[in-house]
Amino acid sequence: MRLIATFLLCTLATEGQQAGQNAPMTATPQATFRTSTQLVIENVVVADRKGNAVEGLTAEDFTITEDGVPQVISFFEFQKLPDAADATPLAEPARPKLLDRLPRTQISPEVAGKIRYSGRRLLALYFDMTTMQSPDQLRALNAAIKFVRTQMTAADLMSIFMFSGGAVRVLTDFTSDRDRLLSIIETMIVGENEDAVATADDADTGAAFGQDDSEFNLFNTDRQLSALQTTVNMLGTLSEKKSLIYFAGGLRLNGVDNQAQLQATLNAAIRAGVSFWPVDARGLMAQGPMGDATRGSPGGVSMYTGAAAMSMMTNFQRSQDTLWTLAADTGGKSLLDSNDLAAGIVQAQKATSSYYILGYYTSNQALDGKFRRIKISLNNGQEAALDYRQGYYAGKLFAKFTAADKERQLEEALMLGDPITELTIAMEIDYFQLNRAEYYVPLTVKIPGRELALARRGGFEHTLIDFIGEVKDEYGTTIQNVRDKVDVKLSDATAAELMKRPIQYDTGFTLLPGNYRIKFLARDAETGRIGTYQTNFTIPNLNREERRIPISSVVLSSQRIDVRDALYNATKEKDRAKVEAANPLVQDGQKLIPSVTRVFSKARDMYIYLQAYDRAQVSITPLIAFVTFYQGQTKAYETPPLAVTDTPDPTSKAVELKFSLSLNNLTPGEYNCQVTVVSPSGQKVAFWQAPVMLIQ
Repeated sequence: MRLIATFLLCTLATEGQQAGQNAPMTATPQATFRTSTQLVIENVVVADRKGNAVEGLTAEDFTITEDGVPQVISFFEFQKLPDAADATPLAEPARPKLLDRLPRTQISPEVAGKIRYSGRRLLALYFDMTTMQSPDQLRALNAAIKFVRTQMTAADLMSIFMFSGGAVRVLTDFTSDRDRLLSIIETMIVGENEDAVATADDADTGAAFGQDDSEFNLFNTDRQLSALQTTVNMLGTLSEKKSLIYFAGGLRLNGVDNQAQLQATLNAAIRAGVSFWPVDARGLMAQGPMGDATRGSPGGVSMYTGAAAMSMMTNFQRSQDTLWTLAADTGGKSLLDSNDLAAGIVQAQKATSSYYILGYYTSNQALDGKFRRIKISLNNGQEAALDYRQGYYAGKLFAKFTAADKERQLEEALMLGDPITELTIAMEIDYFQLNRAEYYVPLTVKIPGRELALARRGGFEHTLIDFIGEVKDEYGTTIQNVRDKVDVKLSDATAAELMKRPIQYDTGFTLLPGNYRIKFLARDAETGRIGTYQTNFTIPNLNREERRIPISSVVLSSQRIDVRDALYNATKEKDRAKVEAANPLVQDGQKLIPSVTRVFSKARDMYIYLQAYDRAQVSITPLIAFVTFYQGQTKAYETPPLAVTDTPDPTSKAVELKFSLSLNNLTPGEYNCQVTVVSPSGQKVAFWQAPVMLIQ
């Protein structure tokens, strides 16, 4: 549950750790020259009447036009690939040693105009674990093992992708190392990454009046198609022909709702020179009219009229239709209703024969996103069959993005394994116990104001920021998410301050104890620049703490503000009092602003807030707390002991500990700040320590 989201302009004192400085107003402006070119790559298969590859052609033998305008061929190379039938079985039949865990890597790009994998056939294996049941996963993995062992040739290079838990992972870049490929495939143990998706025909065997899982299918399908789009964009950094063998348990569109994402995925594949070769991992199926034992009885009149059986058959056919569409629209071929899944890889292997790579710099430099039709022909009346991409979609400036384009850009960035660092983001995650089971987790994000673009509309300065993020558990399941679009209206005075101060966004979640991973993206909606922050965090189970005093996160701050001074508040006015009551950092209309960078000025007081818990106590337990600053091994400053005898909160059993410190007596520099909490009666103690920076 997201509780509150606010947007604040922070004080200058907390910005000391932000990189870079603003240039003075008197600085001499520097001239900036920018140019851009669009290199278009075409892979052309030239075959004679018998279907054999035609060799020996040169750039002068080809003519290329784009929308009827002749283009100059700037790059030309012939890729000669040996016959795919020359496979040599792996000599060593023993199973290689399994990797300790699945690796994470990336597809290495090539330098523009240079071929990285000359004379090699590029095959990418893509396993969609979210659509395959455990038996389907096992069949798909065994098919890949069979191909690598017995059918992979010396000309083949293979990479492995896996989609699970809402993210695409590159398990290996293109390689011919069969032992490495086998090690990775065999490490993808069935069951570890199950993410089976419910269908509309699945019986609701949960609680009465529960929400039907099929309502989420629309978003699941978009996510699966978007993951494919992310993958082909990675492969698009290579000029050669790429075949993506897509193992899935079907992929069903939900009416017209997924058509936009399907078209975006197909466009990306065409633009990247990737052909889809889908393989239905379910194999040849003989479905019972009422389903199998893996699902509950559908119930109702439909099981007697035949409507349930007809619906099941229709949905199965639709799930295969999408696979067929992906293949047909990108030049591949789907393998359906076959138990020999390795044949799907073999047909992609055999389809990639010798071809020519032609590259030209288009004369149309407009980044309008429009389709451009390409025609390639042979000169001097030469007769041959040419197979090539018939056109491509031009790039598009962010200013020309539609709302759907902008949303897809964020979703793609969220699924990328590598962070995007166009915007600087700092983040702090804290936790406070609400009751025996739940914890409130405030999330604070800071962005340097100077990195944001301002636009003037209606007489005011505006800064537009998009936020998207998700919290996943240790199994890769999305537990919480946030999606906000913030239009911050600034006065002239506030806009001037924005250039030298960070701006802060905060929100909150309710989570159970466990290990989590958060990925958070911010995008400047004026320029399209994106920043990513990703980290692991743990919510401990404080109920199990017996040796020490259970305490919450310790929040360090140098700023308290009136909650009404927020530049933006996502909470509706009628709900504000309720959500602010759940946030321990909001008290008496004042909000404590965490110092994400933990940089403090001597001119401002430091505020420290934490909670201590003792669920076994039914009466007041006195606590003593104090704060110590260390510089190296030397104690630089220590506060007088703070005695706390407040009554614990009846629900959370929390006792609040608050400090307000003057830093005037400390010299600027680095310190370790330690908070110590002692329970004299319970003979327990708790320590917390973190580095801080003190500036003048």
